[in-house]
Amino acid sequence: MKRHEQRVLAAAEAYAKQELAQEASGHDWWHVYRVDRLAERIAREENADVFICRLAALLHDLADEKLFGDEAAGLRKISEWMERHEVSPDAVRHVIEIVSTMSFKGGGRPPMRTLEGRVVQDADRLDAIGAVGIARVFAYSGAKGRLIHDPDFVPRTDMTKEQYRSADGSAVAHFYEKLLKLKDLMNTDHAKRLAEGRHETLTRYLECFYEEWEGLR
Repeated sequence: MKRHEQRVLAAAEAYAKQELAQEASGHDWWHVYRVDRLAERIAREENADVFICRLAALLHDLADEKLFGDEAAGLRKISEWMERHEVSPDAVRHVIEIVSTMSFKGGGRPPMRTLEGRVVQDADRLDAIGAVGIARVFAYSGAKGRLIHDPDFVPRTDMTKEQYRSADGSAVAHFYEKLLKLKDLMNTDHAKRLAEGRHETLTRYLECFYEEWEGLR
């Protein structure tokens, strides 16, 4: 990797830390850190552009409407940040495309256009499952005012973006509305392999949860 690219990534790390240090919904700096690590690992396995993957991973939540309210303004902000740090116009466009199209948002999104986009989307989705994913879903649900579990609530199969962002449902319902779907939505071969073990962690956890809920263990 070129020295300038290394400097840009270091600056992007500092920028993400500054913006997300106090975020408590599971989308904090450490989420970005993990997505960055996963994106680099998958990019190397899949022969993707590591710089693009890492830069998009580091910046991906800084335009998230559920954190900052205005996606378009967030995208302009990170685009201007990249321009100030002398990222090439092609790389800026590529990163903005990835950041603006990778979110789950209820699941109804078209496939990512580029390999780098698929890599970063996989990295983000991997951090939503497994042991860390379980911790994050309860953190997010608490921040949204959702119950841990409501046995009378039926998980939704098709949701609009507004329904997905709402406080309806529960943490456990979110497993069925999103987390358990992610293994089959992975794009790259390496991410699919990583997702198998993380998915198994989800299913084992739910088995234990329901037994404890009913006082059976």
